[in-house]
Amino acid sequence: DVQLQASGGGLVQPGGSLRLSCVASGLTFEDYPIGWFRQAPGQKREAVICISNRDYTTYYKDSVKDRFTISRDNAMKTVYLQMNNLKPEDTAVYYCAADREGWGMCPGPVTYEYDYWGQGTLVTVSS
Repeated sequence: DVQLQASGGGLVQPGGSLRLSCVASGLTFEDYPIGWFRQAPGQKREAVICISNRDYTTYYKDSVKDRFTISRDNAMKTVYLQMNNLKPEDTAVYYCAADREGWGMCPGPVTYEYDYWGQGTLVTVSS
């Protein structure tokens, strides 16, 4: 079975940083694009960022372009989301997801393009 395990969330003050991790198992990790989505309370799940199988980054959300960085370590089957200068509006449950189609390229910024999902990790930005 394919499993994605997201971790690294927590409480951070505005302007602070967090690094989320997404560890995968049960798939040929280096072939898959991995995306991060987030869902704030009462809101729809939204796409944030994706990394392709060749390390190309796609930003789905303009507001994170200068603050979030995504990377991958294929040997560790892990994708990292480095989040800097966090803002209260970044507060959400963050989910990682993998797309099994598309030959490794990042799909569109919609949930139905992704096939496998992690359980989510909560990020709270508050003073």
